[in-house]
Amino acid sequence: QVQLVESGGGLVQAGGSLRLSCAASVRTFGRYSMGWFRQAPGKEREFVAGISWTGDSTYYSDSMEDRFTISRDIGKNTVFLQMNSVKPEDTAVYYCAARPGPIVKQREYYDYWGQGTQVTVSS
Repeated sequence: QVQLVESGGGLVQAGGSLRLSCAASVRTFGRYSMGWFRQAPGKEREFVAGISWTGDSTYYSDSMEDRFTISRDIGKNTVFLQMNSVKPEDTAVYYCAARPGPIVKQREYYDYWGQGTQVTVSS
């Protein structure tokens, strides 16, 4: 079983920054592509960003507008989402997810999910 635990969410003013973290189980993290998704109330869960197991490849939703950066620390079994210049529409529960193989944006292809961390952006 792969355990994913998100942290770093909270309240932030528009224009500010947050850094989300996802701690993954040590035996699987390095072999899995990792993704960040978010889900706002009443909306579908949407892909935010993904990173390959090596960290060499990343993929972002166009809606992030170059404001977010995904990275991973293989040695620490942790993936990060740096959120800069946040907007009220970024308000959502952010989920970390993992899957074997390449980065994809479809949520149904991810096998493991964290519990989510709330990000609220005030205007």
